[in-house]
Parts: sequence; C-alpha cells; structure tokens
Amino acid sequence: MNAPTLPIGTVRAAWFFVAPALLLIVVFFFVPVLAAFFLSFTDFDIYALANPDHLRVVGLKNYQELLASEDFWKALGNTFYFVLVGGPLSVGISLGTALLLQSKVVRFKSFFRTIFFAPVVTTIVAVAVVWRYLYHTKYGFLNYILHFLGIDPVDWLGDPIWAMPAIILMAVWKGFGYNMVIFIAGLQNIPDELYESAQIDGAGAWQQFWHVTLPMLAPTFLFVGLMTMIGYFQLFAEPYVMTLGGPLQSTVSIVYLMYEQGFKWWNLGYAAAVAFVLFIIMLVATLIQFRLQKTDAA
Repeated sequence: MNAPTLPIGTVRAAWFFVAPALLLIVVFFFVPVLAAFFLSFTDFDIYALANPDHLRVVGLKNYQELLASEDFWKALGNTFYFVLVGGPLSVGISLGTALLLQSKVVRFKSFFRTIFFAPVVTTIVAVAVVWRYLYHTKYGFLNYILHFLGIDPVDWLGDPIWAMPAIILMAVWKGFGYNMVIFIAGLQNIPDELYESAQIDGAGAWQQFWHVTLPMLAPTFLFVGLMTMIGYFQLFAEPYVMTLGGPLQSTVSIVYLMYEQGFKWWNLGYAAAVAFVLFIIMLVATLIQFRLQKTDAA
C-alpha cells in the first residue's frame, strides 16, 4: 500500500522549521569532522597555523608514525585499563545502588537519589580538590584508614602502580549516579505481575533477579554499557586535573595524548590522526557490544 502523500505546502513548512537545526548540525558537526579527517592527512602544525603555505599533504604518514609510537601504545593500554576495569565497576555499582533504592527496605529514597546523583553535576575541578586531599600521602583520609589498620601509607597519585586505580575510583564515584538513575527508570518499567508470578512458582530473591530483573533490563544494560564505554574511552579531565598524565605516563589516555599533541606541541595533523584512530576503536567496540547483545537475545 502506498504511503499517503503530504500536501506540498506541509512539506515546505516542515523543511522550513527543521532547516535551522539541520544547518547548525552540518556547520558545527559534519564540517568540523570532515575538516579534521582531511587534517589527519597533513602535517598541519604551528608553522602552518601562522602561514597556510607550509601546509603539506603527507598521506598516511601521521597514522604510520602513530602506530610506531611507544607513547600511543602506552596511552592505548592505559585507556583500555580504565575502560575494562572502571566500566564494569561503574555499571555494577550503579545497578546495585538502583536495586537498593528500589527495594522496600530503604526509606528516604528521594534523599539518597539526590545525594548519589550530586557528584554527576559537580565540576571535575571541585571533585579533584576533594579527592586530592583524600589521596594525600601524609594527611589523606584513605591513608589514615590504612594506618588505623596497620598498613603502610600509599602514594596514591605518585606511584605508577596506584595512580590509575586512584583515577578509576574517583571517576566511578563521580559518574555512577547517572547510570543509577537510568537503571531505576528501567526497574520501574518491569511489571509487578512478573515478580508475583515468580513468587507463586517458588522463586527466591536471587532467582527473581536472574530470571526476571536481568532479562527485562537487557535494553537498559545495552544503553548503559554503550554510554559508559564511550565515555570512558574519552578519559581526559580526571588525569588532566589530578596527575597531568603522570607519574611516568601511567595515566596518559588516548584523549590526553591527543590534547598534548594538538594543543601543547601544536601537531594538529598528528592529533587529528589520534582522534580518528580512537573513533575506529570505539566503533569496533560498539559493534562488538551490539553483536554480544544479539547473541544473548538469540
């Protein structure tokens, strides 16, 4: 059956109203992306910034140098460390907190939702000031607890082994409230009849969680997992304000490397290549998540 045809006046009116939004998207999204993609095949640096005549097209040279760079592989390893450890930790804590706040045993739920969500809307600089104090080697609260337990203090931000776990802990604390709200919305959409039927069949709390809650939260899990993974791949603010990528580059991420190349050393062509390599990595990781989701649903 053919779709109904709208009057030409209605079509023109629709384009008239959406055109400003489409124009902004094209100007401020597609044009910069295409410009950056072209930039990644050039040697655009501070000299070309002063005089465009110095701009040369170098083909895949930036990508070849990037793949041969030890700094890139170090940053890539740090980023995967952050994503693979911090991502599941953040999702797990968010789900656990959402389940707790949805249970009937917890009172003052609105108060706790506000408290847990507050770090999400707090600026990273303010959070960094507080957490730098918590991580302080001599006066920090965490080391005070370790001293109370008879454990030697840890140089959280000065030790290459502990710097990334410290960044992960702070990032998870700051961001888990966002996913918690999404999980709460997903839990509220699960019909009570499913739990009542499971109880009639003799299912316990764990069986209800495994056979009712988790399957019904599958779309929410996919969304939260994708958003968390994409956000964690773009790790930048936390190491920038906490460690400046140190010690010994143990907290340098891909985005931090791109920032240093682009805005510290003015190698804008090289930095653009870093950005598109990161885009490819995130695209592949997203496709893998979609594939796993389809496999679980089959």
